[in-house]
Amino acid sequence: MNWLSKTYAFAYRNYIFAKRNFFAFTEILFWPIVGLLSVGIMGDFLNLQENTLAFILTGAITAGVLQVVQLDVSYSLLYDIWSKSIKHTFLAPINQFDYIVGSWVVGMLRGAIVFVLLVLFSANAFAFSMPGVLPTLFFLTGVFLSALIIGMMVCLLILLYGQRVEVTAWSLSTLSMLVSGIYYPVSFLPKPFLLFAYLIPLTHFLEYYRAWYGFPPVFSHSLLTGLALSGLYIAVFFALLRFAFERARRTGMILRLSE
Repeated sequence: MNWLSKTYAFAYRNYIFAKRNFFAFTEILFWPIVGLLSVGIMGDFLNLQENTLAFILTGAITAGVLQVVQLDVSYSLLYDIWSKSIKHTFLAPINQFDYIVGSWVVGMLRGAIVFVLLVLFSANAFAFSMPGVLPTLFFLTGVFLSALIIGMMVCLLILLYGQRVEVTAWSLSTLSMLVSGIYYPVSFLPKPFLLFAYLIPLTHFLEYYRAWYGFPPVFSHSLLTGLALSGLYIAVFFALLRFAFERARRTGMILRLSE
């Protein structure tokens, strides 16, 4: 149970930071709703059919949830870097699993709140309806896993290259959504990008969910492929984070990040 207490400690830390940070409140309410509202109004202006409007609304909802969850995972390192305390954190007997998963738990709680708020808002404003509880739970799980992977990648880049790449905490998710077909089928992408789209788990989770609205997936076995890719990437990134931490400790990167 020692690992559980360590994970809980990081989850509680992120909760306290989020509770005391006004901008964490805007991440949950302001920006996701602004994004959803702009997309929904555009859909009404274009007089889109119900299923087509649902297609782009699922993209807006996904964007809001994904950004909130992956930022919490990214903040697992960034909070310590900004407070110049990362060397003190890593003096404790912890590993990569503890701070990543602890932060992810809080991210999932905040992401679930964002998801419920956006679905309720879109249902009232744009007559959006979910295809069912079970498909929605599978889809939301996929979005949470995708956010975990993006957050882990941000942490990896920070450990390797320092604070100058912290901008990836906000840009990496946007780039991944661009390739995964957040507002359009991936078949509209140039052919060289289709391979990149296939390698992104979020692509498959979006296709799985949108199939319930009558849009056939470009890639087969969407849900299974998304889960398999997610499991593979998570295992690989945990191994890479362990390597990056040892390298950062040897090269003095941990100390430089605390200055």
